[in-house]
Amino acid sequence: MIPRTSRLQRRSFLGLGMAGGLALWADPLQAELKPARAKNILLVYEQGGLSHLDTFDPKPTSPAEHRSPYQPIATSVPGIQFTELCKNISRVAHKLSVVRSMYHKNGAVSGHPDGTRYALSGEVPGGPLEMPDIGSIVSQVQGTACQYLPGYIMVPGNHEQAAEAKNGFLPAAYKAFKTGGKDLSDANWSVPNLGLMAGIREDRFKNRRDLLSNLNIGLAPAVNSPDKTQVELSNQAADLLTNPKTQEAFRIQEESDDLKEKYGRGHRGQCYLLGRRLIERGVRFVTVDVREPETSVTPGGFNMNWDHHDLIYADGSCGTIRNKAGGEGRYGIGHWVMMGSTDQAFAALIEDMDERGLLEETLVILATEFGRTPRMNKFQGRDHWAHAYSHLFAGAGVPGGQVIGASDRDGGFVAEKPFLPEDVAATIYHKLGFDREQPIYTSSNRPVFLAHGGKPIEGLV
Repeated sequence: MIPRTSRLQRRSFLGLGMAGGLALWADPLQAELKPARAKNILLVYEQGGLSHLDTFDPKPTSPAEHRSPYQPIATSVPGIQFTELCKNISRVAHKLSVVRSMYHKNGAVSGHPDGTRYALSGEVPGGPLEMPDIGSIVSQVQGTACQYLPGYIMVPGNHEQAAEAKNGFLPAAYKAFKTGGKDLSDANWSVPNLGLMAGIREDRFKNRRDLLSNLNIGLAPAVNSPDKTQVELSNQAADLLTNPKTQEAFRIQEESDDLKEKYGRGHRGQCYLLGRRLIERGVRFVTVDVREPETSVTPGGFNMNWDHHDLIYADGSCGTIRNKAGGEGRYGIGHWVMMGSTDQAFAALIEDMDERGLLEETLVILATEFGRTPRMNKFQGRDHWAHAYSHLFAGAGVPGGQVIGASDRDGGFVAEKPFLPEDVAATIYHKLGFDREQPIYTSSNRPVFLAHGGKPIEGLV
């Protein structure tokens, strides 16, 4: 299956008022598919390196000077414990599979940009080809079940490493559509420029489309030719800009007040809620990548990801000046804008999707690019650590209430059943029914096998 050209003729853009990050999408390409357990993927990507030791892999017997102050608590599954920072997620543990044995070979991919590329693509960055995001590949092969929305959407798509989302060797039609938005809890938030340009009435736009159709009379492009694809993309772009359902899909203001409260009224909660809303409408692959914004009640919180090099257990700000190990701009992991909001939003997401019947056919993953060091540094923080960390999985036939793999006594190295990001990618493709023995092709007809170095994670499939 060879990707089609996604270029449009210049005249096809007359009257279109689209955001700079908007990618058009083409019809799905034919691929060998097997029976699937998942129709959709919802990837919750918490960027920065979430500490597994303080959340899903507690180590109460590690040396006192390096031990997390957050105590283990029981979950809804006897024998499985999280830390007290996960009191809400603990109540849905029976819906989750916890993989405590994620790692990178030799801990080699331990920087944020490369770590994000690795997590989003399932391939070690730096190879002879720039690999696309998993979401881009899924969008190419399967398209979208919702014809008025792209097949791959990122909410909001503006975190510190958001530029690492790539369509790689695939046409631009398959890149992530990023909603943008500093604070989705703002009642006035909307996706910018998702409509016709100011002054362009819908009837005028339709007249221009009719003119374009008349100009194209007699071209009769061949099936699967670039010209035919251009016409298809033009029609799809027009549908995007004029279909009222498109804007409605992003209108989280229409969700009930009770549900907004359940997810959490902050930015993170509303991003998670929008993720569910898009899945419900049939978007094939949704990535939620989020950090709470700096507000009047969180001064100094200008980069609230999980990169806790300094003062990880601070009650408030970890600092605003780069005078320690580079961890300024965030709050301590126990603060509500950090793990508090995450704990609330993720538990609400799992319960809400389960109640709506969406969990049955949606694979939900909570991921991060790596974990944190088992030893505290001199600045009372934890540094990057790719030798052991954790992911959460739910839905699409994933058995709930289980732990897969294990790290050692201090959480420093994988002790049982090691898994790589390639294995996560293979799991996603397996759940969607992809035949990974069939390649996809670059524009120069080079075959590329999906997650060729990975295998579906035992216990999840």
